[in-house]
Amino acid sequence: MAALRRKFGEDYQVVNTNRAATFPIAPVKKKRQRFVEKNGRCNVQHGNLGGETSRYLSDLFTTLVDLKWRWNLLIFILTYTIAWLVMASMWWIIAYIRGDINHGRDASYTPCVANVYNFPSAFLFFIETEATIGYGYRYITEKCPEGIILFLFQSLLGSIVDAFLIGCMFIKMSQPKKRAETLMFSQDSVISQRDGKLCLMFRVGNLRNSHMVSAQIRCKLIKSRQTPEGEFLPLDQCELDVGFGTGADQLFLVSPLTICHEINPKSPFFDLSQRSLMNEQFEIVVILEGIVETTGMTCQARTSYTEDEVLWGHRFLPVMSLEEGFFRVDYSQFHSTFEVPTPPYSVKEYEEKSSLLSPLLTPHRERVFSMDCLETGEERAHPGSASCKLPSKLQKMSSSGREDLQRKALRLSSQHPEKASSTGDLPLKLQRLSSSPGQVDGEARFHLKALKVGFQPLALSTGDLHQRSLPPTPVVVPTHQHAPPHTPGGRMEDNLPAKLRRMNADR
Repeated sequence: MAALRRKFGEDYQVVNTNRAATFPIAPVKKKRQRFVEKNGRCNVQHGNLGGETSRYLSDLFTTLVDLKWRWNLLIFILTYTIAWLVMASMWWIIAYIRGDINHGRDASYTPCVANVYNFPSAFLFFIETEATIGYGYRYITEKCPEGIILFLFQSLLGSIVDAFLIGCMFIKMSQPKKRAETLMFSQDSVISQRDGKLCLMFRVGNLRNSHMVSAQIRCKLIKSRQTPEGEFLPLDQCELDVGFGTGADQLFLVSPLTICHEINPKSPFFDLSQRSLMNEQFEIVVILEGIVETTGMTCQARTSYTEDEVLWGHRFLPVMSLEEGFFRVDYSQFHSTFEVPTPPYSVKEYEEKSSLLSPLLTPHRERVFSMDCLETGEERAHPGSASCKLPSKLQKMSSSGREDLQRKALRLSSQHPEKASSTGDLPLKLQRLSSSPGQVDGEARFHLKALKVGFQPLALSTGDLHQRSLPPTPVVVPTHQHAPPHTPGGRMEDNLPAKLRRMNADR
């Protein structure tokens, strides 16, 4: 363990590699039937085909290729043996009908086939003709037309049988199934965090130096489920995203790679936790496809992982090391894993906890308007007063009391004394009402003033920029506030900057 800590650091500290150490009281689950074996063989048998078996004979070549080797060799030997015996019997029958057997030693007699006077000699003649050996001792004479016809038939039939059986054996031997045996998959898959995200990972490797061209990997989750309509699907297949959108499923399989499936709200493992993993029943089928570089044929390797082969909180040991001038892969550690600290809850539970804690962590910001248009008790009694022209939101704020608004302003000023809003927070219509010289009462109600803390103004409103041009108006000033002097003059809109006058004209 000390050596592993020195090699991988404290972040990769080996806690425990025993599966049963996390939950020692977990019940032993009965080994269930797999859909795909670890070697890639699909554990499915087709039965009760009825009259559909004739479809296998319609594609006889593929049927022979799919047979096991022992049946292929038996068919190969029987086909040639029967063909040889049948054709040798036909040559013997021709010699028997013509009487060549009785005149086999007569030099003056011209037989159909020279030196064929029994069945072994007829069989040898057929083998010499079929294999084009041509010893020159047995041959067809020109006085045997039936022998010439049989010779032509034998040549055609022999070519067909050779092409069929030899082609079948060649395809059988060159199948890329054996190439798939040199593609390795890790015995177990792991679930741990990578880049701050919970991921399902497994490892693939290539034992040969020849590459797999256009290698692509796919994953299927096979799990029984019931639809909302009540239909039960015993082996429902669901796609697991291993980088289809980002191109991570296209592999450059030169060295062992760790395939990663991110567990997010779109993943079927979104609500999977360490405890619920013990009660789940599923199977992950991994399919690796590519083109064999040496033969150009497509190869497919498969394996599967059941829920018992998914290790929560584990990670694969590194197998790559840098040597002098090359990289070395240690396949003795290909299946080895070690335990790392991993949250035991699911991603769904983590997001729910984060959503509950997020409002407490978000700072509360209070917004204060710098308009001193609080209603008095007499103005509330007159619904036609200028305060009724305020928006409903401002009326509610003013109804809460003048002192509450001052306290909010003081509280905000103690934190951010430079962020007090002015007349710019009000609609332009209210600005025009506040700037009208003929409405003295409205001026008193809509006049904007800056609150002071310790005799220091927090902000100056836009109206204070030109207060000298306005006639003096009696205003209720709170404690520690000083109203700036007013200077008689024309309308306030005439003294505003050109940009504000254009904005008022647009409204």
